[in-house]
Amino acid sequence: QVQLVESGGGLVQAGGSLRLSCAASERTFSRHAMGWFRQAPGKEREFVAAISWNGGMKNYADSVKGRFTISRDSAKNTVSLQMNSLKPEDTAVYYCAAGRTTADISVNVLVAWGQGTLVTVSS
Repeated sequence: QVQLVESGGGLVQAGGSLRLSCAASERTFSRHAMGWFRQAPGKEREFVAAISWNGGMKNYADSVKGRFTISRDSAKNTVSLQMNSLKPEDTAVYYCAAGRTTADISVNVLVAWGQGTLVTVSS
């Protein structure tokens, strides 16, 4: 079973940047698409970004296109989310997730997810 551990959350001012990382403990990480979700207080969890098993395909939510970049390092079994031009509405708990494909991840069909890391963007 794939286990995922997120890191890199914190407090940042609007317009700033943060980089989230997710470490996978299972060696089949390279066979899964990976992605990120977020859940703001009082709101449902929403898809943020996904990347295919070989990094060749990336999907983003419209709300983060042009600001967030997802990447993966298969040698280190990690996936990252570089977040630039952060807005207060980006405040949420961010969760790393694994799925069979990026399409699966984008519709919340997951095989594993982490415990989450809090990102707070102050105005």
